[in-house]
Amino acid sequence: MDSGRDDIVIIGAGIVGIAIAATLSEAGRRVLVIDRQGICEGTSSGNAGALAFSDILPMASKGILAKVPGWLKDPLGPFTIRPSYLPRLTPWLYRFWRASRPAAQTQIIEAQGAMMRLAEPEMLGLMLRAGIGHMVRADGSLELYESEEELNAALPGWDARKNAGIGFEHLRGDDLAHCQPGLARRFVVGTFVPGWKTVSDPQRVGRGLWTHAESLGARFRQAEVASVATTGEGVTIALANGETIKAGKLIIAAGAWSHRLTRQLGDAIPLETERGYNTTLPTGAFDIKRQLIFSGHGFVVTPLETGLRIGGAVELGGLDLPPNYERSEAMLTKAKVFLPGLRTEGGRQWMGYRPSLPDSLPVIGYAKAGKNVLYAFGHGHLGLTQSAATGRLIIDLIEGRKPSIAIAPFHPQRF
Repeated sequence: MDSGRDDIVIIGAGIVGIAIAATLSEAGRRVLVIDRQGICEGTSSGNAGALAFSDILPMASKGILAKVPGWLKDPLGPFTIRPSYLPRLTPWLYRFWRASRPAAQTQIIEAQGAMMRLAEPEMLGLMLRAGIGHMVRADGSLELYESEEELNAALPGWDARKNAGIGFEHLRGDDLAHCQPGLARRFVVGTFVPGWKTVSDPQRVGRGLWTHAESLGARFRQAEVASVATTGEGVTIALANGETIKAGKLIIAAGAWSHRLTRQLGDAIPLETERGYNTTLPTGAFDIKRQLIFSGHGFVVTPLETGLRIGGAVELGGLDLPPNYERSEAMLTKAKVFLPGLRTEGGRQWMGYRPSLPDSLPVIGYAKAGKNVLYAFGHGHLGLTQSAATGRLIIDLIEGRKPSIAIAPFHPQRF
């Protein structure tokens, strides 16, 4: 069955795909979004809700691979690798190591800084046009340290942020207690970032952006994509039910599953999956003033309209291994110690798949197969933050304009 031709088809209804759909629809493009789930039903439903415009540091850092043996030994640690997955992960880890070299770090931070400078006005503007600007919370963030030595180890990263024009303040004593009452005394210093923002609930933001896109003519189809192929006239998308959809252009924004489609188009992109875990407690579990970042333990606590979300950490284990919800429980146990008085009953556990590239930069650009296929995935922890900026860059490419920022660092064939 051939359902006719669409102008642009987007595979993926996560926050990146939805933001692209909204941006294209605002420009008058006919857009069809395809996803095997619903609108923002996957990873975009359970993230920490941060608009992390100051988060410009890559995950890779100097000496990072020396920590791998420890990661393998601690299945509940902040960064762990499933031992059974290590052989498959080795090529990705090699590229990850290369991204930790000083020259690479400088280039990555510069590219991420440019992306974030675009991301803030694009995301806040899109949310305003969609009528959901009230969902943004401008309370800043507080990153916490258990010793001056721990802070000192983090200072090079703060210096890089300072050089990028990002404001912050180190707090101690009464200033720290005022910024977040009720912290355990083990935290002696915290860094407050006033420009950090969160949203009231990430899934509601995604659905609000979709309502905006839909009002401008965007359509959604729940279906599983079996294969994609380019033709002389555009692109053919074959669905698992046997139906065929034709389009002038295709955008692959399928998150952690994207590389399964790019291989069909000749692009072997080293996309991996950071499996993130969380527990969302009922509202009122603790009076959190702003997002708290426990960087030494790899998780955050975010006050949402729908509850208090405690989660994060990284587990490299691919798409197919079963979840290990003991990781959620380990973070919740620590949060109880860090926030005495936290009520931990009644929580909902969750696990999501963050699409991660070795250099922490997304893939944005054309497929090797031609200019009728574009890629927009691999944002890691920053999909919500960078979604609207990605939409702006995609429409720049489609309409033949000079991109709003230099996009060579995000080139799909850079690996």
